Amino acid sequence: MNKTAFITGATSGFGEASAKALARDGYNIIILGRRKDRLEKLANELKPTKTHIIKADVRDKDAILSAVEALPEEFKRIEILVNNAGLALGQEKVLDASLDDFETMIDTNIKGLLYVTKAVLPIMSAQKSGYIFNIGSIAGNWPYPGGNVYGATKAFVKQFSFNLRNDIKGTNIRVTNIEPGIAKTEFSLVRFKGDEAKSEAVYDGTKYLVADDIARIISDCAKMPAHVNINSLEVMATTQTWAGFAFER
Repeated sequence: MNKTAFITGATSGFGEASAKALARDGYNIIILGRRKDRLEKLANELKPTKTHIIKADVRDKDAILSAVEALPEEFKRIEILVNNAGLALGQEKVLDASLDDFETMIDTNIKGLLYVTKAVLPIMSAQKSGYIFNIGSIAGNWPYPGGNVYGATKAFVKQFSFNLRNDIKGTNIRVTNIEPGIAKTEFSLVRFKGDEAKSEAVYDGTKYLVADDIARIISDCAKMPAHVNINSLEVMATTQTWAGFAFER
């Protein structure tokens, strides 16, 4: 069908799993990430699916815009965009946290998502069809200690997704903000800057979501009739619920 799915942050986790799921669904695949070796490995695993690699950081506005402008003809009909690239860094309180970490999260989770969306949206608008999946988080809905700037960036993603829908009415483009809870990917390893013990402790003794769960949700949403738009989808592991209010005494 020569339709293409474009996945950012495709070198691991939700992005890698989404690329595999959408390849199985028959899409050509564009994978974007910073680690070329992992992109090449994934492209090889996706064969015989046609795959185009973009080695870039979503924070690099010029690189993103240029890469989309220069897409080969067979990859230009982008029907699905998965804005997955994002991260959390640290879990310290605001007073003790690194301002550099704050800026990296803002530049990646907010500005990077905006750059990719702005680059791809004209394609979808011209063809009067498309589906944008923004990977948010339950952290954008519910606060927790140390969630501060990460949660704020995901709240931005949620509100931007809603406002984007207003701006694109009449184009047949759909937008869904997917809000996962606890999921075992490289997320915690990145958050704790390579500290495997801290990362594993997050998942110890509980059952969590995995990347394939989110990839399946994306695949299933994309198969819904074109007149159906799922605005937001919050998904947690069955073992995870809300922590409730804290009281200072």
